[in-house]
Amino acid sequence: METVIKVEGMMCTHCKARVEKVCSQVPGCTGAVVDLDAKTVTISGSADVESVKKAITDAGYKVVG
Repeated sequence: METVIKVEGMMCTHCKARVEKVCSQVPGCTGAVVDLDAKTVTISGSADVESVKKAITDAGYKVVG
């Protein structure tokens, strides 16, 4: 399963790497790919979406969708 989450505050490759890392650490997430231009992260796997959103928020970014 793939889910796209809109995230505000990602501006550089460091932000990209950070968001991909925290998403990947959520149990059930098998992959996370950030698109800086679209301001989205696409997660794969069976991870609970709310847990992924919390991980992103805890990392200092704002989930907007």
